[in-house]
Amino acid sequence: MKLDLPLFRPRFPWWGADLQTVANFVRPLPKDLAPHTSERLIVDLGDGTGDRLACTLDRPSVPAKGKPLTILVHGLTGSQESSYILSLARCLLDAGERVLRVNLRGAGPSRATCGGQYYAGRSQDLRALLANLPADLKADGVRIVGYSLGAATLLKYLGEEGEAASLLAAAAICAPIDLSATCRRMLERRNFIYHRHLLGMMKIEATATGAQLQESERAAILGSRTIWEYDEVFIAPRHGFAGAEDYYERCKPVRFMAGIRVPTLVLAALDDPWIPGALYSSYQWTGNKALMPLLPLHGGHVGFHGSGSLIPWCDQAVAKFFEVTSA
Repeated sequence: MKLDLPLFRPRFPWWGADLQTVANFVRPLPKDLAPHTSERLIVDLGDGTGDRLACTLDRPSVPAKGKPLTILVHGLTGSQESSYILSLARCLLDAGERVLRVNLRGAGPSRATCGGQYYAGRSQDLRALLANLPADLKADGVRIVGYSLGAATLLKYLGEEGEAASLLAAAAICAPIDLSATCRRMLERRNFIYHRHLLGMMKIEATATGAQLQESERAAILGSRTIWEYDEVFIAPRHGFAGAEDYYERCKPVRFMAGIRVPTLVLAALDDPWIPGALYSSYQWTGNKALMPLLPLHGGHVGFHGSGSLIPWCDQAVAKFFEVTSA
């Protein structure tokens, strides 16, 4: 399969992996997707917790007939309003396609409708989302794009489902395919500012109004000094893991990727400051024809702000991949 894409070349002033990474934060996109229209969609997870995902369904101003629904899943401490989500949403809407922007359990607007908390291995939430979507939204098929942690969850789901996955295609952008190795990278001194920012946002998100927590859990979250410790004292015990490393080992996407049968674009930059590029370059991609790796040397973490277009290169790649797989 060939996408016929130009090579990724960074655009001024986003030179280097770190500037590519922070561009989404220092240059956020407008949240208004006009002239397209948006409406709230609440999806009950049906797992007995009462948790419901708050999603936003975007409809194009000029709809194209017979186009699939594309579901967008954000990363750690993200939401439906993350810049990379809004960017791809507009790209697809402009092409006449419907988009469902999902807020994972406890993230963004889903904090008010969920007492629980998402984590990288919570693939059952994607399964429930797909099962409980209104039938008319799925009538022309469904595709999913996941970013970072959301991409890890997507790859796990796809591997678990195998040929039973009811998707036309999928795309995983900058997935931490080995959770333990990614956590170790994040704890390196060069990532101190990233780590401090993410951990602070994780604490705010997990303890915000609506979260159902025991006082001991709240204290454990707020007392965590690292992301590893947050996973060790909160995520792992709350979700039945022996500890952070047990969680990482049992949920890492590389354990499941061999089972994927849906055509899946796996896109990552080898200079990603958060995820070791060696995880991708050493993976045996030829063992699974359903996976299409796209591994440029540069791009940072969910950056890909390239020359020649204001549309991120990863958005162009996803759109092209979906075009090719639907042909």
